[in-house]
Amino acid sequence: MHNVRAEHPFHLLIKPIGPLCNLDCEYCFYLEKEQMFGDKHSFRMTQATLERLTQQYIEAQPAGAQEVNFAWQGGEPTLMGVAFFQQAIDLQRRFGREGMRITNSIQTNGTLLNDEWGAFLKENDFLVGISIDGPEDLHDHYRKTKKGEGSFQQVLAGLGILQKFGIDYNVLCVINRVNAEHPLEVYGALKALGAEHIQFIPIVEYSADPAPRLIPQTIPEQAVPVSLTFQIDAADIPKVPGAAGVSDRSVLPAQFGDFLLAIFNEWRQADIGRVFVQQFENLLATLMGRGPGICVHAPVCGRSLVLEHDGGLYSCDHFVDPQYSLGNISQHALADMVESPQQRKFGTDKFTTLNSECKSCPYLKLCYGGCPAHRLPRVSPKGDTSADASAQTHNYLCEGYKRFFGQASRPLISLIAR
Repeated sequence: MHNVRAEHPFHLLIKPIGPLCNLDCEYCFYLEKEQMFGDKHSFRMTQATLERLTQQYIEAQPAGAQEVNFAWQGGEPTLMGVAFFQQAIDLQRRFGREGMRITNSIQTNGTLLNDEWGAFLKENDFLVGISIDGPEDLHDHYRKTKKGEGSFQQVLAGLGILQKFGIDYNVLCVINRVNAEHPLEVYGALKALGAEHIQFIPIVEYSADPAPRLIPQTIPEQAVPVSLTFQIDAADIPKVPGAAGVSDRSVLPAQFGDFLLAIFNEWRQADIGRVFVQQFENLLATLMGRGPGICVHAPVCGRSLVLEHDGGLYSCDHFVDPQYSLGNISQHALADMVESPQQRKFGTDKFTTLNSECKSCPYLKLCYGGCPAHRLPRVSPKGDTSADASAQTHNYLCEGYKRFFGQASRPLISLIAR
């Protein structure tokens, strides 16, 4: 016996070509996943897997579900070619449930887009996410081709295809230690390219550095929690690894907060209602009582899973590792894996494993500890980590979040009250 349908809606991030990509971005955490599958492995999703995925994904949505979204990512999913995605559309029409809306989105580096892609994406109403890290010099610092050259001009051509065909798109901008120093230049460049919907994705890469240096961070005095009557003291700020403990590409905690705040101040002066920044929209929704719109700041996660090219299901995009494997759709019902005790525990662990500092934080309901993938073991003054790491992990970006929430909340509360 197995469950045909899940108890609650869930979302799949689908990797039709696994980690393969035509670029060689230095910070990409997914390229290394190629090592999981062996040297002779074929990373192209087969017709049989595509059909099984489509049928199960639609059928597994709970009764009354009005929409299901197929989100295609990689690696670089456009390496599969237009014909593969036309097959996907045909199968969606074949297995679609009466009254259910089926949508598609695709995340791409944009370098392979051409008129054929443009016509297909427009005809089938795809929402496209395109990766751009700011102006050309900042974008090209880490986003390289296989030859080690900058990719900006190729991405720009791909963006031109999206604009030529009138395709809805948003821009994903990875924030690293280099471009984080230039927030207004990054924001201005994205706006100049026509971006109206922007997501800023912080890079946090673990490092094998055995001697992390503690960098005490402080919050500016004006950063007071909105609707709260007490001040955050510097002693309340956790000491987190700065340049050590993470790679030198990783954005620093305070740097990330300052990056968001610089853009937020520009945005609220000139761009409210014109440009939609995910972090700002999410905070606004939370302050309005609608709850977080992204899993990063939700109290529970686990409803956004990853389906690899071979049909393997994993708990999350940041946890595609053997210990987070839930099974394969060729052997197990999708709904059973989504509702498995293992996956439910993965979701609830986000809150239950928060340390006492997080649970007593005035920003708890705005943050909920951030993404579990960004939690690092707490570091003692002697430099050693706690033996009870599960109870002592703390979000590396904590200082940045506190800066952002503390200074952005009050203006947004004023906006709501108008």
